[in-house]
Amino acid sequence: MAYLSRLSLTNFRSFEDLDLALPPGVVVFFGANAQGKTTLLEAVYLLAIARSFRAENEREVVRLGAAGEGGQALARGDLERAGERVSIYVGYQSGRDALGRENGGHGTGRSAVRKEIRVSRVRKTAAELVGIVNAVLFTADDLQLVFGPPSGRRRYLNILISQSDPTYLKTLQRFQRVVQQRNKLLRMLRDGRAGTEEMAFWDDELVREGSWLTWRRGETVRQLGPMCQERHSLLSGASEDLLVQYRPSVPLGEDIAATQEMFRESLAASEQRERATSTTAVGPHRDDLGLLINCVDMRAYSSRGQARTMALALRLAEAAFLEAVRGEGPIVLLDDVLSEMDSTRRRRVLEQVTRFQQTLITMTDLEQAGGFFGPAAHFFRVGGGEVASMSYDEAILAAHNTNQDQPGA
Repeated sequence: MAYLSRLSLTNFRSFEDLDLALPPGVVVFFGANAQGKTTLLEAVYLLAIARSFRAENEREVVRLGAAGEGGQALARGDLERAGERVSIYVGYQSGRDALGRENGGHGTGRSAVRKEIRVSRVRKTAAELVGIVNAVLFTADDLQLVFGPPSGRRRYLNILISQSDPTYLKTLQRFQRVVQQRNKLLRMLRDGRAGTEEMAFWDDELVREGSWLTWRRGETVRQLGPMCQERHSLLSGASEDLLVQYRPSVPLGEDIAATQEMFRESLAASEQRERATSTTAVGPHRDDLGLLINCVDMRAYSSRGQARTMALALRLAEAAFLEAVRGEGPIVLLDDVLSEMDSTRRRRVLEQVTRFQQTLITMTDLEQAGGFFGPAAHFFRVGGGEVASMSYDEAILAAHNTNQDQPGA
């Protein structure tokens, strides 16, 4: 079993300097809005997947004052696993943009911080980091897994498989580079700056990397689907039957070799369309997941409540899949999602997520679930750039006083 025993932040968003000891079990971060609760989960998830889940540009995580001074931001975590401690460090160094201005100032918008990753002091790439800390994140934005574009559902699959199979992320990165190069060549062909003989090489690369990814996704969804169905039934009742379908842009064959043949056929059939659009028309970057309840596609017909339940089922299944494949449960992160649920669904979700070695939860109102946990949980009040450990009774009193201080209370 694995859990994060320490989280240290320096110039990371609103936290100038934080060193926080974390216990296993259920950890509840509570406090008013905009105090940094989500930042704590963002940092933990960063240590797992090497990217912020809510920053459009990585320089956003650098505290404003530090960014203007060209300073550093870092997130560090200590992972306890089987009697061994693994220290993980993700640091950001502010630099200068193309016009010589400091990141964080009013530059061109093209500037970027330099990121460095270390695991037990050894420098690593992002692909080498992913999978060391397994984590599953629940957020209010998970509704987009149902209502949003296919890219969000592909990202869900990519993160899930990357955490369970280190080969997957490296193959995905190679495939993405192939698509970029192939699209560039298609534009050059359109403009008469290249010959068709160059395309054969990139076609072969596309088929090789893309077929492996397609096959791997298909195998994963075959395992994941029943897990989603089981957890959806637990949350919604037996009257609704959830079916999760993998919808690749290239048909799956009986094995990878057969899938490669299917890929080549699809590529040949899309040649005219590709020449017209100068973009690669088939491959894993065009895949999607189908979400059906009682044989009805819910992406178009789901209510908000149904979408919330499906999203929760997908996340619960993600955690179960990682536990089954890796042999240890992930760290579970719930970012202010309990307020979106009725009391029955809240209890069922909490019963599922709190069985893991460590569950980190943020909330503004302890009444949502404080009674469910009781003194068995660990409570931390977040406010004013500080995180303070409290007993259950102290947390309930502090939360009550905070609610009393809110406008309109």
